[in-house]
Amino acid sequence: MQRETHLELMIDLSLKAGAAIDAIYQTDFDTDAKGDGSPVTAADKDAEAIIEAGLKAAQPAIPILAEEAASEGHIPELGDRFFLVDPLDGTREFVSRNGEFTVNIALIDHGRPIAGVVYAPAINKLYYGAIGEGAFYQEIAPGQDRSTAEHPHEIEARSSFHKNLIAVASRSHRSPETEALLDKIGVKDFTPAGSSLKFCLLAQGSADVYPRLGRTMEWDTGAGQAVLVAAGGRVDILEGENEAGPLTYNKRERGFDNPHFIAWGR
Repeated sequence: MQRETHLELMIDLSLKAGAAIDAIYQTDFDTDAKGDGSPVTAADKDAEAIIEAGLKAAQPAIPILAEEAASEGHIPELGDRFFLVDPLDGTREFVSRNGEFTVNIALIDHGRPIAGVVYAPAINKLYYGAIGEGAFYQEIAPGQDRSTAEHPHEIEARSSFHKNLIAVASRSHRSPETEALLDKIGVKDFTPAGSSLKFCLLAQGSADVYPRLGRTMEWDTGAGQAVLVAAGGRVDILEGENEAGPLTYNKRERGFDNPHFIAWGR
């Protein structure tokens, strides 16, 4: 029997966090720098507090690995099953006000993301999915009662034929190595996107491939990977130019960072 994915809980908390983020987004907010130099705002911290409180109240037995807590050294014993939280993925997008930032919540089971939610409050886009349950998209504004929003519809990654591919890649992190790989695999067109929305574009069939040859952390990718896999896609580790099996989680020995990877549609 399939394990409970807690998807509705994760959706509810992503929407609450998204509303809190949007309230700050509408103000003249301040930006601070973390120890690694990356930006952080009150929105990151407020959203994480909302999500952590909600997860702990509803599922106290499941540990939580969350970005802001982890950046301060607060990392619990995770075991085989844990929640993975990035309260504001794409803080640079938030600060530059381009709207392409997301709330990410995933459930990891034995190293695999089995359920995930990606909510982009500034552009009213909610993506969610779970293994065996499919992936879905819903348009919903921050603070809107979900019962009054448009009905969610199922999304599917599309099949690619390895020619004339459309690639999606980061607005903020591009490299000559990425460009060379895109050329090698036969990419015809390119769609830029920020944060976990890159995975979601693959999940909804708007693009074919997303290579990432730079550093990412587990909380950056877990929710988007869950949505994409639920939609029929995959995310594989890259060793050089070779795919080396699925991107997995709870890599404590790496400090929870990811190797290079490539994400594909169906």
